[in-house]
Amino acid sequence: MKTITVAQLAERIDTPLIDVRERGEFAAGHVPGAVNLPMSEIGDLLHELPDGAFDVICQLGGRSARVVEALETRGYDATNVDGGTAGWIAEGREIEIPQP
Repeated sequence: MKTITVAQLAERIDTPLIDVRERGEFAAGHVPGAVNLPMSEIGDLLHELPDGAFDVICQLGGRSARVVEALETRGYDATNVDGGTAGWIAEGREIEIPQP
């Protein structure tokens, strides 16, 4: 399984980011530009995944690692973000909070 750090994620420019946390977690704050496809629903949302390479993030890196492993078996080019959203925030990086 391919893995990157939060610092490496911050340097990425054109790689889509999929956040697999649940909708409430995502709404509370997420990495800017991330698209929410919750782990609990991703089986029904495969059609929404990018065609090329993409990164997968959760809160700490555990859920996203499981999702990446499952997606790899289906032929997707997915990379896990180790440290997750919590690591992103711990490094003092900006988060996005959707407006209601």
